[in-house]
Amino acid sequence: MPKIDIPQLKDYSSSSLDGFFQSIKDLFEQEAANVHTLDELENLRIRWIGRKQGLMNQIGDVLKRAPAEARKDVGTRFNTLKAEVEPRCDLNAIRASKSSVSKTFATNAPGTIAVISEGLARVGIDYGVVEQTGQSIDITLPGIRPTLGAEHPLIRTMQEIVRVFEHMGYSVGVGPEVETDYYNFEALNFPPNHPARDTQDTLVVANQQHKPLRDRLLLRTHTSPVQIRTMERQPPPVRIVIPGKVHRNDAADATHSPIFHQVEGLCVDENITFSDLKGTLDHAMKELFGPNVRTRFFPSFFPFTEPSADVQISCIFCGGKGCRKCKHSGWIELLGCGMVNPAVFDFVRGKQPAYDPKKISGFAFGMGVDRIAMMKYGISDIGLLYSGDMRFLEQFA
Repeated sequence: MPKIDIPQLKDYSSSSLDGFFQSIKDLFEQEAANVHTLDELENLRIRWIGRKQGLMNQIGDVLKRAPAEARKDVGTRFNTLKAEVEPRCDLNAIRASKSSVSKTFATNAPGTIAVISEGLARVGIDYGVVEQTGQSIDITLPGIRPTLGAEHPLIRTMQEIVRVFEHMGYSVGVGPEVETDYYNFEALNFPPNHPARDTQDTLVVANQQHKPLRDRLLLRTHTSPVQIRTMERQPPPVRIVIPGKVHRNDAADATHSPIFHQVEGLCVDENITFSDLKGTLDHAMKELFGPNVRTRFFPSFFPFTEPSADVQISCIFCGGKGCRKCKHSGWIELLGCGMVNPAVFDFVRGKQPAYDPKKISGFAFGMGVDRIAMMKYGISDIGLLYSGDMRFLEQFA
């Protein structure tokens, strides 16, 4: 660009300052109108706001000689000029003031922004501010690629289990995580001070000593309370599967967590037998782990079922031959089950007389989702499921 001398300032009167600053603005508009590329914009920046030889520095030197009574007016006018020049010839300043750039471009006001945008478009460089649906975007900024979410391995496993039972005609039930002692223990045949309560180390809500034991609140230790609530609401037949989060006061280690997930099931109708229970669970295990998986049942004890059983499946890692994961037994214990104890029906009959243990029967079962997820995906530490570590979770996306 050719050298241009700064206009002379004869005095510091208002009219003289008006003419001086107007001539500076006209000079800048004339040069800005000829900017069409990034190189030309950079030259404009150096010429006007360069640190050593910028015209704004020369203009400032001229104004420094203003008398004391005119310095306030001169300073105000110079700052106004600087605020108009800098954002329009500095690419970084343009990017940093997108709102003012958007307003300038959207109103088609004459200036460097619109001129640069049109000029760069002709040479194949995308730059500018584009109006879309009433909002402005700066297309020079890096694009934002939306991150696609994925199911957490626990949620995925839980839904797979629920889907198996839905295909067998079961509906899905839910209930509160904060339960009363009555629904969590008493109605499930856990009397007060019963030793079986010790197997479920419970997290209780504080400061409830003034309440009767059955009304005290706690974090549910299993999803079985939903079975009681469901039977109180509807008469038999009932076929329901209950997924959800449960809490126990367990010390965290590789296989234990104070928070974990269960899927429980309940089937109540006339003439339900233990054979129905075995057939249902055998089919479910084959759907989850493959058609070659075998199941076997061992006697066990749960207060809310009688008789009760533990269910084992043939090791999915070695096919039942014996390996470290099944402790060389060929079998993995996976869930508990049993026929509903008639005492449980007696608790429900107060609200639903149809649950007469002389006329109906049923079975219940429950399995830990976390353990099944760890088996399916080869996870060695249950803590990884709750750590929120994206490096771990991205493997399942």
